[in-house]
Amino acid sequence: MTYRLGVDVGGTFTDLLLFNQSTGEFWRNKTPSTPHDSSEGILNGVTAICEKAGISPADVEFFLHGTTVATNAVLEGKGARVGLITTDGYRQVMQIARSFVPGGLAGWIVWPKPVPLAALQDTVEVRGRMDAQGNELEPLDEAQVREALVALRDSGIEALTVSLVNAYLNGSHEKRIGELAAEIMPGIPMSLSHEVLPEMQEYERTLTTVANAAVRPVMRKYIHNLRDSLRGAGMAGSLSLLRSDGGLMSSEKSEEHPVSLLMSGPAGGVTGAIWVGRNAGIKNILTLDVGGTSTDVALIENLEARRQRTTEVGHLSVRASALDVKTVGAGGGSIAYVPELTGALRVGPQSAGAVPGPVAYSKGGTLPTVTDANVVLGYLPENLLGGTFKLDREGAKKAVQTIADALGIGLMEAARGIIDIVNENMFGALRMISVQQGYDPRDFAVMGFGGAGPLHVNAVAKLMGSWPAVSPVSPGVLCALGDATTRMRTETARSFSRRVDETDEAEVIALLDEMAAQTRAELTAEGISDADVTSLFELDIRYEGQAFEVPLSIDAEVLRRDGLKGVTDRFDAEHKRLFTFNMDSAHELVNLRAVAMGPALDLPAPPLEVGNGDPIAAKVRDHELWADGAMVPAVIYDRAKLRAGDVIPGPAIVVEMDSTTLIEAGCTGRVDHVGNILINLGQHL
Repeated sequence: MTYRLGVDVGGTFTDLLLFNQSTGEFWRNKTPSTPHDSSEGILNGVTAICEKAGISPADVEFFLHGTTVATNAVLEGKGARVGLITTDGYRQVMQIARSFVPGGLAGWIVWPKPVPLAALQDTVEVRGRMDAQGNELEPLDEAQVREALVALRDSGIEALTVSLVNAYLNGSHEKRIGELAAEIMPGIPMSLSHEVLPEMQEYERTLTTVANAAVRPVMRKYIHNLRDSLRGAGMAGSLSLLRSDGGLMSSEKSEEHPVSLLMSGPAGGVTGAIWVGRNAGIKNILTLDVGGTSTDVALIENLEARRQRTTEVGHLSVRASALDVKTVGAGGGSIAYVPELTGALRVGPQSAGAVPGPVAYSKGGTLPTVTDANVVLGYLPENLLGGTFKLDREGAKKAVQTIADALGIGLMEAARGIIDIVNENMFGALRMISVQQGYDPRDFAVMGFGGAGPLHVNAVAKLMGSWPAVSPVSPGVLCALGDATTRMRTETARSFSRRVDETDEAEVIALLDEMAAQTRAELTAEGISDADVTSLFELDIRYEGQAFEVPLSIDAEVLRRDGLKGVTDRFDAEHKRLFTFNMDSAHELVNLRAVAMGPALDLPAPPLEVGNGDPIAAKVRDHELWADGAMVPAVIYDRAKLRAGDVIPGPAIVVEMDSTTLIEAGCTGRVDHVGNILINLGQHL
């Protein structure tokens, strides 16, 4: 039997989900994360989950991992010291950057410019030049290159970037510098721009390659430690990491190209939501991944997540494919406060985090949080699953009372105000990826996951008009489920930059076929059969004169059938949806990409035992919670005892190992055939 193990490392917990590919049976585990060495927490979880399943680590054939190591290295400024070699006259490329300043009116007055990832003193110029067609204008000055490499090595750089002008058209000069660097500074990881991002626009290509270099030593150390630890535990299966775009890549490729992992963490939840949607028969989904500090949202249309060509981490914006995930500072640990100046209630983005955490967790927290408000209102029962986990409701009440006193209102009204505001923050994030992108949210379901997602999904669905509100099976470990159920993916790119009406269709198809062969070869080298590899093309199109382009995915058959006219028609439709207008200008084809994907995991969710529609067997106890301005009777259910077809009238609470689902008054939850809870408006379904 083949086992797949998905592992998602969070700030507080490491989530694991083990799949038996033959039967669809799965086991889940949450273990405390170990920030000083993540592999320690992972190994603890691997040992525990293998014991649950009655197997040994040697039985795990695929270890699939979403990680925030690269993300945190950038956010915390702990990337490597990078040396940059660029073309004569371009030494300030990282300092000049783009003329964009965030913020509103007069934002530039208070905006501290971010420190570039490659410092000016670690940037050197070399002579040698390619023209805009990729022809050599001036040969590379190898003597100068050797001097530059020796100076950078002696200065103590930890990684090297080479980004020369027009190298995306001809990378021979970069390749030669790489050969000299391997001789002069062996052991220093290097990133060449024509390999990392062979696309036009000097700043974006340089920035992306520098970011890749900055996180390479960190990721290399992490992956080596993890691989050694797993091998020491007896696991001989393959190790793959989740890319920002929701695909997988081998651990070896991850060491070379870690810039593709900057959004690895949030991508797991989106890919997990796609798997749940496929099994539940729901094709259009808005995801609501609520953690302790933040909420990540994404849009899935027809079981395909929206992708973007830019990955944003903190102030860094690199050119790498990523799922279109938006993040807001609204989570279970978000702190509520009343500023003296305005006297108006605010929630977040400050968070109590894991330590000291919400007051209700009794870990030293003193400030009122969203979790405390949920406990006060009765949405989070203080006595869960027969008393195995207790929350301090009295402590939470005292904390929230400080908000009530500051506002001059009652305790329950203050608690509900905190929840309403955090729900509105989540609503705002969901509007960004739906309404503001030209989508009608009423055409989508909302899926809540993460530790706190199912607590808020019902209320957010009301605000959005998006039904049903979905609480998936194992919502707290859905990111790990996504890691376990996704497929291998790789891509290559090439700049083209030509008007469509001056372009030979056959030339474009021949180039894409050549690129597709390259990406297919990468996957077959990983042991995937060529027959199992699927190829897709992506074309970046814009109107002539525009600065930014719109990426369009298309398969080879459709491109051959409809030609470039079909592509420009699709671009016009997408441009109209995004911006509400089209232009009369000519179309320009900017970049070509070929994407290769491994086989999709055709793994059905195990069916749930069918019940008679009455959830009484799953009832834990009667309860009271706040709804419509008063305490009202409710029922608490144990999710493990629910059966397919059970109908749960609200208000009700469903508790489980890794999350809590709230079904509000005036709504009804129904358990589907695989165990998801689908919440809709109305008392009878």
